Amino acid sequence: MEQLRTFAERYLVNLHIPTIQITDIVEILIISFLLYHILLWIKNTKAWSLLKGVALIIVFILLAAIFEMNTIIWIVKNVLSIAVIAIIIVLQPELRKALEELGRKNIFASIFDSSKTETGLFSDATIKEITKACTEMGKVRTGALIVVRQMDNLVEYEQTGIAVDAIVTNQLLINIFEHNTPLHDGAVIIDGDRITSATCYLPLSDNMRLSKELGTRHRAGVGISEVTDSMTVIVSEETGSISVAYRGELYRNLGADELEIKLESIQNKQADEKKRAIWKGKGVRNEAKNN
Repeated sequence: MEQLRTFAERYLVNLHIPTIQITDIVEILIISFLLYHILLWIKNTKAWSLLKGVALIIVFILLAAIFEMNTIIWIVKNVLSIAVIAIIIVLQPELRKALEELGRKNIFASIFDSSKTETGLFSDATIKEITKACTEMGKVRTGALIVVRQMDNLVEYEQTGIAVDAIVTNQLLINIFEHNTPLHDGAVIIDGDRITSATCYLPLSDNMRLSKELGTRHRAGVGISEVTDSMTVIVSEETGSISVAYRGELYRNLGADELEIKLESIQNKQADEKKRAIWKGKGVRNEAKNN
């Protein structure tokens, strides 16, 4: 009993519990949120394997310190700064992608975005023209690659092609992608209601989960969607099927209604909730995740 009283006097009586304020709670929530997303990012990149390797090295260093292996400790002290720089270089693509993704999360866009109008970034007529063109090209198996700009600048990709600057019409799109025409090879870029460039070169995706049956056209469509927030519509020359690439994911075998709803989702105007529900209920296959 005496020992219990002594323990209470020593450790409990003088126990200091700091006062918790609102700012402390907010700070804890912010740090928890950041740590969660950092760990989520690490797990979805090659940093996860690297982190396991770093953890193993740390355990080895701790053992060296416990058993006083002075030579190993000296080596660790001298190469530590170089190792940090090496890790940054190895993870450079992942860090860049993470920063780009952070930049796309426009927190104040919904409040200060002046580009959001009644018609959105492009009109309903443009959606109809793109859908009609892709449907017609799919019937005759004419390959097509159409990039629809959202917020990210696509000038560097437009400069690889030939300037067009014409209103979007299904007849013009079909004529551009017609076999043996000067502009059929490459991608068409649409900005607003106008076709800005044709025969544009796009970066190819290195996503190994994409189906092996997909060709260069589909990989280019997924590639541009990985580095920008644009949406790419792809018409297969082999099967005539219509696909959409967005945020690095590929949705295949779409019908005309599904394509319209998908384009409306990036139109940046008040969407019809019924149409969104139809899109979610279609169960469109996510090729990038299932292969």
